[in-house]
Amino acid sequence: MRFLVPILFFFTLFSAPVRAQKINASYRLNIQKASSPIAVDGVMDEKAWQEAEVASNFFMITPMDTSYSKVKTDVRMSYDDEQLYLIVINYHASDGPYMVESLRRDFSFGKNDNFLLFMDPFDDLTNGFSFGANAAGAQWDGQMSNGTSIDLSWDNKWVSKVKNYADRWVFEAAIPFKSIRYKKGIQEWGINFSRLDLKTTEKSGWAPVPRQFPSSTLAYTGTLVWDNPPPDAGANISLIPYALGGFSKNGESGEKATYKREVGLDAKISLTSALNLDLTINPDFSQVEVDRQVTNLDRFELFFPERRQFFLENGDLFGSYGYSTLRPFFSRRIGLNAPIEFGARLSGKLNKDWRIGALNMQTGAVDEAGLPAQNFSVISLQRQVGARSTIGALVVNKQSLNYDPSLVPENQTRYTEFNRNIGLEYNLASANNLWTGKAMVLQSFGPEAVGRGIAHAANLKYASGNLTWNWQHEYVSENYTAEVGFVPRTAFYKISPSIGYRWFPKSALILSHGPELNSIRYFSLKGTQTDNTTYATYSIKFRSQSSLLVWGAHDFVLLQRPFDPTNFSGKTLATGTEHQWSAVGLEYSSKPQSVFTYAFSGRAGGYYADGKRYNLVADLGYRFQPYVSLALSSNYNSIDLPSPWGKTQFWLVGPRVDVTLTNTVFFTTFVQYNEQIKNINLNTRFQWRFKPASDLFLVYTDNYLPAPFLMKNRSLVLKFTYWWNP
Repeated sequence: MRFLVPILFFFTLFSAPVRAQKINASYRLNIQKASSPIAVDGVMDEKAWQEAEVASNFFMITPMDTSYSKVKTDVRMSYDDEQLYLIVINYHASDGPYMVESLRRDFSFGKNDNFLLFMDPFDDLTNGFSFGANAAGAQWDGQMSNGTSIDLSWDNKWVSKVKNYADRWVFEAAIPFKSIRYKKGIQEWGINFSRLDLKTTEKSGWAPVPRQFPSSTLAYTGTLVWDNPPPDAGANISLIPYALGGFSKNGESGEKATYKREVGLDAKISLTSALNLDLTINPDFSQVEVDRQVTNLDRFELFFPERRQFFLENGDLFGSYGYSTLRPFFSRRIGLNAPIEFGARLSGKLNKDWRIGALNMQTGAVDEAGLPAQNFSVISLQRQVGARSTIGALVVNKQSLNYDPSLVPENQTRYTEFNRNIGLEYNLASANNLWTGKAMVLQSFGPEAVGRGIAHAANLKYASGNLTWNWQHEYVSENYTAEVGFVPRTAFYKISPSIGYRWFPKSALILSHGPELNSIRYFSLKGTQTDNTTYATYSIKFRSQSSLLVWGAHDFVLLQRPFDPTNFSGKTLATGTEHQWSAVGLEYSSKPQSVFTYAFSGRAGGYYADGKRYNLVADLGYRFQPYVSLALSSNYNSIDLPSPWGKTQFWLVGPRVDVTLTNTVFFTTFVQYNEQIKNINLNTRFQWRFKPASDLFLVYTDNYLPAPFLMKNRSLVLKFTYWWNP
């Protein structure tokens, strides 16, 4: 741990002085209280809009970031005692229809003509909210964290309307003050607006953002100046009850169908305008879309993101500690194999500098598995330092209740009595976002048989207009355990340097191109190299928004445990065997403006045991905009190995249909045929948003054996949720 001290000091050198001047402080938009009622209808005929100040003269972000945008966009904002209003005139630069995928909520940014608002109500350049729409009226809303990231799984109450004209499309929205978090009394918010126009392939922003950064980068926001402090949202209590009915049937066991009728309740209580308490009793997440299946040729557990709404608000306070494969807390561990009985989450801002997150969840016992009732508790504190950097502390506790492992028979699974983690983390983000990084240390505690473990890691990244480099290293001890985290492997050192360069030529065809070199090396605690993946890429981004990437890689693996290289046959390579190979590949994505889109990638080269592996992935899409979107994903693997494996081939195929009758009625059906795990999955999901954040869901799921097409399990759920503000 001693070497972390100079690293922390080094990072601190790059933290700008406290409350440094905002880069785009001169970009100021004045907002005044509406002088007349505003109807959200996409028509700018109210007196309040005629009096509102206009944000115009957007700057181009891509393809170049050195001039004003050629596509004209005008933005006006206003407010009343209850809502924040926004109206945007998105003028067309050339004739032709708008381009969108569908009316599906939280659309893919790069595949839709769209307008987005990025809002930083604390003006801390780090946390905020995003709202927007595509040109057909599909809504976009998300919570922002870490200065750039947007969690689109976050969902709240607001209304919007889009109207299309021959020369423009108009987006109008009303966002209740009760739907966002902000500091009472503050009169300046960070704000920026982003416009993507696919006909001209131009992305622009009101306050200029360098092209190497997303338009969502809060370090480059301008300022929304209020004529008076925003209204106090007042008492804000939301009750969200649900009721559901349905059945499930296990075809493999031959048991009769089981029927369920359940009710539950979520509550959201705003303790202040910036601090929220979430409560849940008997939650049910059956409406959450099924995870997409993937071909798994990895030696370690795969990561699937959290989708359950209860865990999402301010989720970065809990889940952003560590790195992608070194997370001390991962909320999907809660309720994974046991029902959640009740829970509470406190999250938000204490003041401009301090944020807090606290979570407590209780799961019930599963008698048939011998799993005891368990309690999960998490506390997170975060303080802003410097311009945009933070220091955070985390405590995670998992406790089995009324449970003594010594009393469990030897033929049954034994669970630990407790597992605890404490951690400290420093996140670097310079004022101009050129320097970012992290340094963290974690300590785990368990029963005597498990003991204590430690993990620490750090990285430092520099991203200019052309040059990008990153250094990262990790250490995880043998006894480090995070039962409520995501740590697929332990007992290693890891170093992972990378460097890349981009040229931006004055070309009518190419937007940018350049190489990147990466190396990921793992070492045992004794210093023996166990893994090495070194690869070089060359990527080309075309002005049409299509892209091409070619790569070459060399892999070395010293197996630390037996491994089946097909994850299919059950036959394994021995511990201690060495394997190395080289491979090449390419990836291509077509331009998103076409109604027919396609992407493909291929790989050819060596594999374990001097074998060969060939892989081909293809994604096809066709849309009847804006109502119907058809997609087909396919993944083919051919693995040629010596005896006893021989030649193995398997497919993963997934057709999908999205029907969006309006921006409040959604119908999705997708099928996944996974030859590797011998499964066919059918998932059909109907959603009617009859009021903002209030829904009716009908979800049907089937799993089959591919041959002779026998049903494994089946379920049908009808669920009703209603967001009620007393």
